[in-house]
Amino acid sequence: MNLQPQVFIVDDDYAVRDSLGQVMEAAGFPYLLFESAEQFLEIYKPGQCGCLVLDLNMPNMTGDELQAELIRLNIQLPIIFLTAFGDIPTTVRLVKAGTIDFLTKPVTSKVLVERVRAVLREQSLVYEQNKYNPLAALTARELDVLRLVIVGHSNKQIARQLGISHRTVEVHRARVMEKTGSSNLLDLVRCCSESQIPNPPVQ
Repeated sequence: MNLQPQVFIVDDDYAVRDSLGQVMEAAGFPYLLFESAEQFLEIYKPGQCGCLVLDLNMPNMTGDELQAELIRLNIQLPIIFLTAFGDIPTTVRLVKAGTIDFLTKPVTSKVLVERVRAVLREQSLVYEQNKYNPLAALTARELDVLRLVIVGHSNKQIARQLGISHRTVEVHRARVMEKTGSSNLLDLVRCCSESQIPNPPVQ
């Protein structure tokens, strides 16, 4: 798993995509380019941290549809939206959904670099924290699953106790193993013994 923060650029316009890549390269930011939201979802590995610079209006899956899918998958990746057709209702809706910033095209290189640098700085702090405590990378639901896995509960038992589907448990469990670098239950128990599991929130 690569926890080194980088910039993920998703834009269906080749010229814009290439230009944004050049801006990131000049600023010294590691980056990856994607021509569609679907391509990003195929390649992105849960747990990779950084910043998503996302075009709003794209064919097939739009930028806000990608944001909704990331939320559904419990992927917490900061998003900076870029669009030539922004409006206040859309901006408000996206910010409420967790968008970090909403910039209107054309945006100056200086402004974009400043926004991206601020996000990557924060993500670098997360990266440093995760190096010493891999459990810090887990979402609240993944921690719920982890607590039940290490005491011997089966996936069906976990699904019943948490009120989620068996398939959802399998997905969360796979992400827990990936994020903690564990290949089996023994590795996972060892990881938990070496790291402090955050207490669940008070109901």
